[in-house]
Order: sequence, then C-alpha cells, then structure tokens
Amino acid sequence: MTTKKTYLTAVLALTTTFGFSQENKKQQDIASIKSLCGCYEVRFNFTETFQYAKDSANYKPSATKHEKALEWIELVEDSPNKIMLQHLLIADENMIIKHWRQDWLYENTDLYSFYKDNNWKYSKLNKKDVTGQWTQKVYQVDDSPRYEGTASWVHIDGKDYWLNTADAPLPRREHTKRNDYNVLKRRNIHEITSTGWIHEQDNDKIIRDNNGKDVVLAQEKGFDVYTKVADSKCIAAQKWWTENKALWKNVRSKWDSVFAQNKDLNLEEKVDKKTLFSHLFKLKPDAPKSESDAIIDRFLK
Repeated sequence: MTTKKTYLTAVLALTTTFGFSQENKKQQDIASIKSLCGCYEVRFNFTETFQYAKDSANYKPSATKHEKALEWIELVEDSPNKIMLQHLLIADENMIIKHWRQDWLYENTDLYSFYKDNNWKYSKLNKKDVTGQWTQKVYQVDDSPRYEGTASWVHIDGKDYWLNTADAPLPRREHTKRNDYNVLKRRNIHEITSTGWIHEQDNDKIIRDNNGKDVVLAQEKGFDVYTKVADSKCIAAQKWWTENKALWKNVRSKWDSVFAQNKDLNLEEKVDKKTLFSHLFKLKPDAPKSESDAIIDRFLK
C-alpha cells in the first residue's frame, strides 16, 4: 500500500525532475501561508458526528455550533524559515480579543506534543524526516502551547492545502462544559480558496489514561470558513495590535526561553484561582517584561 508520506516524497521528486526545484516549492508554500493574513468574516461550524460512549443512553453530545466573527490576522514575523501570524477577534470597535496564534517553521526538528492534563512532551525530530515540511505551532490566547504538527504543503490539481494530525487540549468551546474527555485528536486541513481559506477538521474526543491508553468517546466535524473582506473593516484590530504588540512580544520572548530548554513542559491550570490568560489580559500595554515573566513563572511546574 502506498503511504501518504511515500506519495508526497514521489510528488517532490517529480517536481524536481521537471524543473520545479525545492526552492520554488518553498516559495509557493510561503505564498500560501502568508495568504492566510488579512481581514476575514469567519463562520465557525462544529457538530458531533458519532458517539461511542459505553453509557450511550445517558450520553449528551455537544450542541452543534454555528458562530460568526470578524477577525484580523496580523503578519508578526516574516523570515525565510519562520512566519508568525496573530489572530485578533473584533467584538466591536472598542473590544478586541487576542485570539490564537500560529507559527510556521520550515524543516523544524523541535516538537512539543500535547499529552494530557496541561502536559506537553518534547521530541527531537530527524532532520531527514522533515525535509521540505512546515511545522504549524498553534498557541493559546496567552501564547502558551496548544498543539503542533509537521507536514508538507501540497499544490496539485488546483488544490492548495496543508494536512496534519496532532493531539490537543480541549478547545475553549468545550473546556468549561465537558470533563468526560481530556484529549482532542485534531485532523487539520488548511486549504486556500479563491475567497480566502478554510480550516477543516475531523476530530476524535479521546479519554487518555495515565498509561497513555486511548478510548475514543466521540467524533466531530469542524468547518471554519474564512472569507476575505476589505482590510479597512479590521482597522480597530490593527490599531489595537500597534498599541499592545510590545507587551505580547515580551510574553513570547519569555515563552521562547521556556521552549528553548527542550524538555517536557507541565503547566498549572490556575494560579490564585485564575487562568494564565486572565492574569496576562489584565496587564497594561506598557507593563515591564519582568511583570509578565513573573506571571508565567508561577504557572511553570
């Protein structure tokens, strides 16, 4: 049987043979990643598809979710091997919410994989196994880790997408409502379209025990549609980022020093009965780095 990895390797070999070099491929990848930026009207859609609970008579599936939002995606860093994108939700002109962040790293070998219970396992990847690939590192609203995965961007037959499977914590839409599972195995597809992009998901809701044994409780479908609109609709978010980016640069710098230790990471869920983002969101834009550093230190186990 031909595996997906074998297929992608063959595609890369063929493109090189026909004069489409790896560098050309990389530049096409970069163009796709950077096209995720801009102002978008977003439709978030999630629904449970299958349930496998032993007590199926009393199992209550998550309610189907349909939500809309206006979101600005800021290009924070643009270097040959790293592209950083910050999402900002616009509730109204006076209320901007720092949303998730995604970093794209080329041929990255350092991976933090979510295990369970606010624990991430560090692993060193073999360089030959990530040739031509991009790691998508997704972060929480407070820039703490969420999930990471590495794969190749695919540009073929008019399709332009990146596909990966990675374990993740419960999403915020479930975190305060569900405690009957502790890992979300996310099958993510990011596909560029003529009107923007789509984030498609086929997820497993997993119960993982202390020995790492998994039981699938349910599955769900996610289909988030990002439709590009005029950047002028997101002026409020652009202004907010200009005023607050120094604070969040300090926060990222602290996290970078934590990740650079290249070891497993364990975080407190709450300190003083408050989550990390609750503490950080209360800081003023000109708060000194020592203040945000001290907050994050209290969450490190």
